[in-house]
Amino acid sequence: MPEHTSRFTSRRGLLFGTAAVGAGALLAGCTSNDSGDDEPAANDQPAAAESSGKPVTIGFAGPQADHGWLNAINDNAKNRAKKYSDVTLEITEGSNDTAQQIGQIETLINKKVDVLVVLPADGKALTQVGLKAMRAGIPVVNLDRIFNTPQAYRCWIGGDNYGMGLNAGHYIGEKLKGKSNAKVIELAGLDNLELTKQRTKGFDDALKNYPNVRKVARQAAEFTVESGQAKMAQLLQAQSSFDALWNHDDDQGVGALRAIDQAGRDDFLMVGGAGALSAFQAIKQDNGVLKATVLYPPTMAASAIDLARALGQSKGISGLSEFEIPASLTLYSAVVDKTNVDQYMSTGFK
Repeated sequence: MPEHTSRFTSRRGLLFGTAAVGAGALLAGCTSNDSGDDEPAANDQPAAAESSGKPVTIGFAGPQADHGWLNAINDNAKNRAKKYSDVTLEITEGSNDTAQQIGQIETLINKKVDVLVVLPADGKALTQVGLKAMRAGIPVVNLDRIFNTPQAYRCWIGGDNYGMGLNAGHYIGEKLKGKSNAKVIELAGLDNLELTKQRTKGFDDALKNYPNVRKVARQAAEFTVESGQAKMAQLLQAQSSFDALWNHDDDQGVGALRAIDQAGRDDFLMVGGAGALSAFQAIKQDNGVLKATVLYPPTMAASAIDLARALGQSKGISGLSEFEIPASLTLYSAVVDKTNVDQYMSTGFK
């Protein structure tokens, strides 16, 4: 199983904002509650009124960037930290080897960083090192793949897998609302992952609202270009006619689109997942089957840096009444289509 495929989490917590961009902008203004900041900043900028505060050293540890989404996670963290003159980022090389990643995090603990941001290769396996950091007085921002116990982190921030499926299903259902006996198919991810089950459940729950729409086929791929192409070819061969396709992941969607092109099919609409730049570009061009994608935004890493900075400076979040950052933030899985793709283009990962 490719290590990157466990990057998602089935955790569903507080729904925060109406889109990833909105959440990132609000978090960018992490500051005391009487700061007087009136407006949130743009997605990749700290709040305009934000002044330098107490210097904070943030340790960042993630898995190996062997997938477009994971590489974007690292880039978002690095670029966000550069925006703050009072933040120093200590970032590890990243590893999919659990023991090696634990060692990297322990090195950051020994360096006595002020805050840790950790996207574990395996949340369960790295829970103990999260606990170790917390017990050493270093607050942990747990990014996406969740530790086994809340005692191992001060704040969790990540995506909403169920919400991805739910919003994909509603988008497709609305598009097919006037069509009788509409048929949809699903190109899922790895079936042994909880995230895949959550996405499928959300999709199925959404389709229940549209009695004219029926899912007629489902195939599980592996979040890779190669598997997407192979499994999509099988679906196309088995289904001579259908009206819509939901693909769980834009990386495997590159392969799926190759199979679709090779089969010469254009008689259905396709919705992707995650938010790759290639998907955004195809949606904007609007000359193929791909019409939309539902986000699982890597911008969560930038927001994790915002949260870590606020923790290190003992601040809350501008726009919220509380004096502390929340314990849990689940980013919204916005639907991106030709009507709003320009807004999200800068967040697309390669």
